[in-house]
Amino acid sequence: PGLPEPGVPGHRGEFLTGTLEEVPVVLQRGRLHLYEGYAPDVVVRPVRLMARAGIDTLIVTNAAGGIRTSMQPPTLMLITDHLNLTGRSPLAGPELPGEPRFPDMSEAYDPRLRTGARHVAAGAGITLHEGVYAGLLGPSFETPAEIRMLERLGADAVGMSTVLEVIVARARGIRVLGISTISNLAAGVAAGPLSHGEVLAAGEAVTRDLETLMRGVLRGL
Repeated sequence: PGLPEPGVPGHRGEFLTGTLEEVPVVLQRGRLHLYEGYAPDVVVRPVRLMARAGIDTLIVTNAAGGIRTSMQPPTLMLITDHLNLTGRSPLAGPELPGEPRFPDMSEAYDPRLRTGARHVAAGAGITLHEGVYAGLLGPSFETPAEIRMLERLGADAVGMSTVLEVIVARARGIRVLGISTISNLAAGVAAGPLSHGEVLAAGEAVTRDLETLMRGVLRGL
């Protein structure tokens, strides 16, 4: 109740609850996006809901375009930091209880969780790149000129989600681990046109590695 249905192919409007690797979990299948026309507070409503339910760790995943050519898709990237280039913040407006006005974002993605993910990947033989994720508004894919700009800004991958949810999670004191599926090379880096179908296919290709990584991280909590 109170949450709209996601309208993007591949995003289901469901929450699953249970245990995984003996850890109580809430799984959000699908997310809401700014480009669907939702306000920032609607996009992050699931995170605020889970925060009120008492979660202390948030694992965010996304599909992203690769800017750094050494990350050949489909592959996984551990998010070390992000650039919020959406032009929006979920914290703008009246200050909400439990969310400080100026939360610290110097360690948006928890160092200990990232270390754990590295160990799991190394032990399982999973290639796990690391880099900075740039979150843009979308919904159009970026132009080659925009990708060149993002590269100069220090971005390694680009997508249209995640950053708003992470901001709210950190404001609430929730630890965050972020994993991007590099589903395609970005415009100007890729040889041909981009498509959402390519993104979905890449997600399927790395499902097993992502599951292994997530289970290993949970065992380490």
